[in-house]
Amino acid sequence: MPHPPTHSAAELDELKSLIRQWGRQLGFQQLGVSDIDLSRAEQRLNEWLGKNYHGEMGYMSRHGTRRSRPAELLPNTCRVISVRMDYYPEDQDRARRLLDHDSVGYVSRYALGRDYHKVLRRKLQQLASRIEEQAGPFGYRAFVDSAPVLEKPLANKAGLGWIGKHTNLINKDAGSWFFLGELYTDLPLPVDPPAGDHCGTCRACIDVCPTDAIVAPYELDARRCISYLTIELRGSIPVEFRKAIGNRIYGCDDCQLFCPWNKFARATGQPDFAPRHGLDAAELTELFGWSEDEWLERTAGSAIRRIGYTAWLRNIAVALGNCRTTSDVIAALRQRIDFPSELVQEHVRWALDQHEESAAD
Repeated sequence: MPHPPTHSAAELDELKSLIRQWGRQLGFQQLGVSDIDLSRAEQRLNEWLGKNYHGEMGYMSRHGTRRSRPAELLPNTCRVISVRMDYYPEDQDRARRLLDHDSVGYVSRYALGRDYHKVLRRKLQQLASRIEEQAGPFGYRAFVDSAPVLEKPLANKAGLGWIGKHTNLINKDAGSWFFLGELYTDLPLPVDPPAGDHCGTCRACIDVCPTDAIVAPYELDARRCISYLTIELRGSIPVEFRKAIGNRIYGCDDCQLFCPWNKFARATGQPDFAPRHGLDAAELTELFGWSEDEWLERTAGSAIRRIGYTAWLRNIAVALGNCRTTSDVIAALRQRIDFPSELVQEHVRWALDQHEESAAD
């Protein structure tokens, strides 16, 4: 980073007002500024890691204190500009009706459209360029879930919302269906007050979690979370969770779909986040029949691409094992019984066993 620039307090106040204005013009619903003191969040992170709640997500502990001490990740950082952008593409009642559907796969709503990493990072770069035009060269780096960054504690400190009992960020006027991004900077901008907690006595997210992954308020055991099991986990999905997964083939939204604060959520105006290839309500048998080339084509530019084709088939095999028994379902599973991956074969065999047991009953 270049040498930190020098600006008067009045210039920094004016610059922050302009940054908010530019953020709105770029499509961010909210922008806030925080300092870099994450000592409390660092303590909570270490406790979480100590319980091994991160499972196989080794990257959560790989970077030491750089995750919780921004200036160690990017020298001279003294402020973080946090932004949020709504992504919810549809009516929430429709999504709730799809949960545990007997033939349709459920994809987490954030992954239905274009990969959010690229969308937000491009806009954050545009924001940084406007700041540079106004204030001159300054040190910065943009992050969108792409480096060791504690984005939710930073967003909380910047006033964008509070971390709910499900550990997602919630805004009292907009719910939780939004992406976060950050600009680490050496500009000593005025900071915003943190957002207060408004979960109260509500435990809707805890009660609705299919796998009881929210083991206590504000405490998530990722090893039980369907998002972890279908996205982060690369091996076999533990048998104890397969029935509870239902038809969720990529991620899980239950804790958000039943959060009372999401009655204030608004559908996104970003075309990039509109559903593509019918993934908002696609038949499981159709998805399971995609060849690898078809899968690569239809997930191009999508966050889904990161799990790979084998994990995609693994997830759908579990969902097919949980859906209504039909000749089409059985035929689809049998066509994959010799797929050249023991991981897929194992889950296909499990799915077929579920239908055999159902027929016997």
